[in-house]
Amino acid sequence: MPAPLMTSVPLLLDTPRLHLRPFTEADAPALHEALVESLDTLREHLWFLPWVAEEQTLASALARCRRAAGNFLLRTDLPYLAFARDSGRLVGSVGLHRTDWDLPKTEVGYWIRTSETGRGYASEGVRALSDWALHTLGAQRVELVTDELNTGSRAVAERCGFVLEGVHRNTMRAPDGRLSHSVVYARLP
Repeated sequence: MPAPLMTSVPLLLDTPRLHLRPFTEADAPALHEALVESLDTLREHLWFLPWVAEEQTLASALARCRRAAGNFLLRTDLPYLAFARDSGRLVGSVGLHRTDWDLPKTEVGYWIRTSETGRGYASEGVRALSDWALHTLGAQRVELVTDELNTGSRAVAERCGFVLEGVHRNTMRAPDGRLSHSVVYARLP
């Protein structure tokens, strides 16, 4: 793969039902609304992410949008917001994270707002971004890592053709104090 700052990354990825595009400052109100709606679910499954743990305000959503946009431009993180094509509603986010441009490999991550779960948006976004990473970007590995107990994310991984490679035991401490295990799935070209 070419050097990160020289890599062309699409500003819009369309799937049959989704528009995936980078964050902008103007997305802060919609992002704030989606995060507030989904906070209980996010904290149940993604408690370890700093932006999930912080107080959800319009100012924190604006800061998140600005950080995401900056990281996208620098190619240190490639987060996209996912909008329903039929309504324009923000339904979640999907992105490529922890990219090792030398290997090259990346990790796909996502969340879907609570009122939009169960409609296949996660699978659609994960499949589109993973396919792009493998077939256009030239990644030799795309990982999907989730908590062992997150059956919804595990189902998304399996629906999208990821293969379970293993369980990493005692990788995180859950909010209730228990040690949590991570599962690692991967797709190769």
